[in-house]
Amino acid sequence: QVQLVESGGGLVQPGGSLRLSCAASGIISSINDMRWYRQAPGNERELVAAITSGGGTNLADSVKGRFTISRDNAKKSVYLQMNSLKPADTAVYYCNADIRTTLLSSSLKNYWGQGTQVTVSS
Repeated sequence: QVQLVESGGGLVQPGGSLRLSCAASGIISSINDMRWYRQAPGNERELVAAITSGGGTNLADSVKGRFTISRDNAKKSVYLQMNSLKPADTAVYYCNADIRTTLLSSSLKNYWGQGTQVTVSS
C-alpha cells in the first residue's frame, strides 16, 4: 500500500548542485522520521541525513555545510539539496521513512525507496 518514489538523480560536475525528492504514496496515517542513505560500490549503506516529523535534522559529518534535508508534510515528501558536490558523493541514494499506514496500526513500519543514482564526474 505504501511506496516511496524518488526523483532528481543524475550526472553533475564537481562543485555542482542537485536536488533529490522522495514522495510517499498510498494509505498513510502518519510519517515519523524520514532519511536519506547512500551506498557506493563496495561500501556499506550509510546514513546521510535524517529529519523528524517536527523538522529537526541531523547530517553526516561528510556532508555538513553542503547538504540540506527538508520535508513537506502536506506532500508527504522529503528532499535532499546537495551543493558543492564532490566525486566522493557518487553513490546510489535511497529514501527511507518510518510510516504508520492506518490509525489502527500498532507500530511504525520502515520503507525504502528504489534508489536513484547520483554521479559526480571527476
